[in-house]
Amino acid sequence: MNSDSLHGRLTLISHPATREQKAGVFPQDESLDEQSLRELATIAWTVPRNARVFAAPELRTRQTADALGLNAMEASELRDCDFGRWHGHSLEELQSEELQSLVDWLNDISLAPHAGESYYKLMTRVGAWLDSQRDAGPVIAITHASVIRAAVVYAMQDSPHQSFLRLEVSPFTVTDIRFTSGSWRVRSMGVPFERANAIRGIR
Repeated sequence: MNSDSLHGRLTLISHPATREQKAGVFPQDESLDEQSLRELATIAWTVPRNARVFAAPELRTRQTADALGLNAMEASELRDCDFGRWHGHSLEELQSEELQSLVDWLNDISLAPHAGESYYKLMTRVGAWLDSQRDAGPVIAITHASVIRAAVVYAMQDSPHQSFLRLEVSPFTVTDIRFTSGSWRVRSMGVPFERANAIRGIR
């Protein structure tokens, strides 16, 4: 039996950027734009055999999965961070109206001045889901950059939680995390989807 089938093998895909995200606006449940959907439809790749596929519940993640031809199960654990009352507001607005709250939030993962979910709570949620996949074999998850950042920090358990604030995950990239020899290992992070598809076939 292939040893990969006995351990967690997670392929985490961040959805393409939406217009709102490109404009620096905290996301709501917006759609992908038509150009992104057309580009997704041109990509051909094969899902690893026996892989289970999950998608976060937001429209943009479900659209990504559908456009890639994936029959994804919804996983609420993979939902985006809840930015509370900041949803729909731009960084520019917050810099003008709530500068100190924004600065504090950008420097302390335990804070949630927007009355939503702190990054620490996000990591706790994502970490619990990660550990539920330890023996799941190959799993593909279409989710959000914040969720993938949380998964990477959780996987690297010796790193401080504050390192979450130093990580960047670009839109439509692939991160590969494996559970082997009793611990999670980050094999690659933030690889552009086209490159990951060409080099590894995401298999």
